[in-house]
Amino acid sequence: MKHLAICIALVLVCSYSRAEVQLDKNYSPSIAGVKLFSGSQFSYPIMNVGATNALELHFDDMDGIVKSYSYTFVLCDADWQPADMSPFDYIKGFLTNRISQYRASSIATTRYMHYIAYLPERNSVPVKSGNYILKVFLNGDTSKLAFTRRFLVVDNVVPVGVQILQPFDITKARTSQKIQFTLDKKQLNIFNTPQQLKVAVLQNFRWDNAITGMQPMFMRGDLYEYNGERDFLFPAGKEFRWADLRSFRFQSDRVENATLNTQPFEVWLKPDADRTRLGYLYYEDYNGFFEVNSTENINPWWQGDYARVHFTYVPAGNQPLPGKDIYVVGQMNNYELNDSSKLTYNAEKGVYERSLFLKQAYYSYIYVTKDIGAKDAVPSMDYTEGNYWETENTYTVLVYYRAMGDRYDQLVGMVTLNSRLNRR
Repeated sequence: MKHLAICIALVLVCSYSRAEVQLDKNYSPSIAGVKLFSGSQFSYPIMNVGATNALELHFDDMDGIVKSYSYTFVLCDADWQPADMSPFDYIKGFLTNRISQYRASSIATTRYMHYIAYLPERNSVPVKSGNYILKVFLNGDTSKLAFTRRFLVVDNVVPVGVQILQPFDITKARTSQKIQFTLDKKQLNIFNTPQQLKVAVLQNFRWDNAITGMQPMFMRGDLYEYNGERDFLFPAGKEFRWADLRSFRFQSDRVENATLNTQPFEVWLKPDADRTRLGYLYYEDYNGFFEVNSTENINPWWQGDYARVHFTYVPAGNQPLPGKDIYVVGQMNNYELNDSSKLTYNAEKGVYERSLFLKQAYYSYIYVTKDIGAKDAVPSMDYTEGNYWETENTYTVLVYYRAMGDRYDQLVGMVTLNSRLNRR
C-alpha cells in the first residue's frame, strides 16, 4: 500500500505539471507586488543552467497572516506548453520547496505579509535549459495556485549576431524597427530545421507582442540568416510614460491629488494625453519595468505602503475611440488585457479611467488598444502613443533547439541589444 501511494503521488505530480496553466498570472486575490528578477529589478529573470540563488522573488499577501507557501518549476517547450516530461527529468533534488522567509509589514498603514525567496535553492535546481514556469501555491497543494511567473534557463552555445535596422519598407520606415540576425548552428545536430530550430524575438521582454515562428531566409553552411524584408518588424512606440510613487506623502510632479486618510490611500495621477500627434522626444525610461523603491528612509519591501492609483487617459477631442478598448499596461500587470487593466470611458468628463492597486514604487507604463471583441489581437499603440523609429527599445533574440528524440526545447542561444546603442 505504501508503494502504491507513492506511485499515485508521482502520477499526480507529473500529470499536473502538464496541465494547462495561464502564464504570469495572479490566481489569489490576496497576492500583490510580485517581483521576480535577476540581479536588478530592471532585469528579466534569466539564469544559466545549474546556477543557484540566481533569481530573487518577492511578493506580498494582503491578508496579513502567515501562510504556508511552496513553489515548483515546470519546464515548457518554445511555445510555453508544458513539456511531456516528468519533473524528475529536469529538476535535481526536491520537486517542491517551502518559502520560509517572510516578514510582517511595519510602518506601512496597509497590513500585509512579505515573502522572499532566492531561486533556485541548492536542493531544487533545474538541470535543463529552456522556458520555465514558476508556480507558487498554498499548503503543499499544487492545485491551490497563488501565482505563476515565467523565467528562462539558458545554455549559451549558439553564437548570435544581431542588428537593429530601420525598415526597408518606406511605409514602416518612420514607425517601426527591424531586427535581423545570424546564428551559427555548428554546435547543433540539425536534420530538420523547421522542427528542430525555433527562434523568438522580444521587445522590452514582452511576450504579448513577441514574434515567433519565422524560418531563416538563407542557409550558408553552418550560418542561418534571418533577414527577411518583412520579418521581425516591431512598431517602435514611444518612450514609456512614468509615475513616481516612491512616496505617497512627498508627492512627485506626476501626482495631481492624494487622500491619505483612507485605507488604502487614494492617489490620482495627472491625466495622460493622447501622444499620437506629438513628435518624438527622448528621455530615459524603464521600458515597462517597475522598481519597488522609496525616497524615504525605509525598506520598501516590507515597509512600503499601498494605494489605489487612478489613471486617466484623455483621447483626442475627448471623444471615445470607435470600436476600440483601451488598456493601461506594463510589468505592473504583466501586460494583461483584461477587465482589471481596461479603461472605462467617462462621457461626462470625456476621458477614460482605471484604478490599480499598487505598491510604493517607480512605474513605467503605456496605453494600448485592441478591437472590441477581438480575443487574440496583438495590442496596438497606434491610437494612443504613436510610433517613431527613433524610440529606445530593448530587443532579445532567443534560440531554441530540439535534439532528435527529445521531448523539450533547449534554450541554446540568447542575446539582448538596445536600439539606441546598437542600431544601424
